[in-house]
Amino acid sequence: MNDLFKQKAEGWDTQSIPQLLSKHIGPAIIENIKLNPEMEVMDFGAGTGLLTSHIAPVVKSVAAVDISRSMLEKLLAKPELHNKVTAHCQNILYEPLGQQFDLIVSAMAMHHVQDTSSLLKGFAQHLKPGALIALADLDKEDGSFHPPGTEGVYHLGFVRKEFAKQLEASGFEDITFHTAYTVKKENVEFPIFLVIAKKH
Repeated sequence: MNDLFKQKAEGWDTQSIPQLLSKHIGPAIIENIKLNPEMEVMDFGAGTGLLTSHIAPVVKSVAAVDISRSMLEKLLAKPELHNKVTAHCQNILYEPLGQQFDLIVSAMAMHHVQDTSSLLKGFAQHLKPGALIALADLDKEDGSFHPPGTEGVYHLGFVRKEFAKQLEASGFEDITFHTAYTVKKENVEFPIFLVIAKKH
């Protein structure tokens, strides 16, 4: 697997946008979902653990999933995540974890996945009946969110109604959208949605 984030991993946590996103997405999830100390959670596209750091203190465990080994190494180096978080460097579409969770969270990873429908079906397979997903990503944008030529960007955000239809087709119900944060870049606003849904 080509690690597209290898060069970015070193300074990722010091960048303003990843910091701002996790600062707002983490609390938005906690505000809208009743987390508890018995919950087993998957953080998909966990990166260096910025979102995991918000979730881990209030749940039983977090399985941090990412295809970037260098990002996960940064996550594992954080002492506050020890004993709560396990790292899994694998593509769960082709190599499932073999475990079902109470909740799957994700921040800004979906637009890096080419086949979102297959991923959502994969999420459903990794969830217990009645379990939840909380996915944060970009609303549909004009392509200026990422620098030109950024590798691994397959979607310029998502239209909420279309994404809801994909969720329904993948076995989810009770779908609600919230705006978790709005990124401002050079006078352009990029809303970030948080969608919460329940597995049938």
